Amino acid sequence: MNLYIIRHAIAVEPGAADYEDDSKRPLTDKGRQKMINIARGLKVLDLRFDLVISSPYVRAFDSARTLLKVLKIKKEQLVISENLAPMGSPDSFLGEINESYSILDSIAVVGHEPNLSALISLLVAGDADISINMRKGGVCYLYAENLLHERRATLEWMMMPKHLIALGEKS
Repeated sequence: MNLYIIRHAIAVEPGAADYEDDSKRPLTDKGRQKMINIARGLKVLDLRFDLVISSPYVRAFDSARTLLKVLKIKKEQLVISENLAPMGSPDSFLGEINESYSILDSIAVVGHEPNLSALISLLVAGDADISINMRKGGVCYLYAENLLHERRATLEWMMMPKHLIALGEKS
């Protein structure tokens, strides 16, 4: 299975007027444009996703919908997981994948820090406390034969947003 772990793009600052509820904070105009260019960069890499799983929070869901639009993915291929919310459980999310999506070849996962880093470190090293820093709009590609045992995945690459944007701007 190919897993692409994607952090949402730049969002309205926490506590901003009209967005006191953290789950409702949308992408900024700059964040929206950056996510379009990041998705274009992923398109240049010729990536295909069988499914996009997103946090229910607006900023992650908006980032996921941008992926669908740019990569021409059907809206039925987007699902929401409460386990990807900021305080979600990486272990529970892995259980969700194993239970519902293990037959898929390629999945994009869109969420938040710090639980995306915890998910990556759990998959690669079997320990959710390894320090990994996902920048807003960053993408991490992991490959796993299956997700049923310790040290389940191999870190294939991790790209900063600026690299994906540079790829996207060339397309």
